[in-house]
Amino acid sequence: MFGIFKKPLYIKAPVGGEVVDLSSVPDEVFANKLAGDGVAMIPTDGEFLSPIDGIIIKIFDTNHAYIVRNDNGIEVMVHIGLDTVSLNSKGFERIAQQGDTIKAGEVVIKVDLEYIKTNATDIITPIVISDDASYKSLEKFYGEMKPLQNIMEMR
Repeated sequence: MFGIFKKPLYIKAPVGGEVVDLSSVPDEVFANKLAGDGVAMIPTDGEFLSPIDGIIIKIFDTNHAYIVRNDNGIEVMVHIGLDTVSLNSKGFERIAQQGDTIKAGEVVIKVDLEYIKTNATDIITPIVISDDASYKSLEKFYGEMKPLQNIMEMR
């Protein structure tokens, strides 16, 4: 009964840059929302933060992507660039660890942005959320964002 009045969940920008529609990502899995709904960012700095309070449930071995789950079971994945898995961690420095409890705004991965731009397919960074039926809507905010500005709101 009290779930009707659930507070909105705000997903924060994990990095500074321009927020664009997920359909603009030049990768079918992300553009067609096969990995989940969300937005993408064109980052302007190299510190990637947690977009929500929660637990880091996964940091990929190559440090190119991570997933944070909050207390309500919502999972947010930050996938830094496209085809960055092929860089085998070069240009990425893991700061947080899988299993860590983390607050929105804490650094997870530091990236050499120029290296990624030069050596990966694209620096565009999809930020996608798990499908969760307990939330009725997902609002997305586009344009230039500073780290920790709201980029999505789940109601």
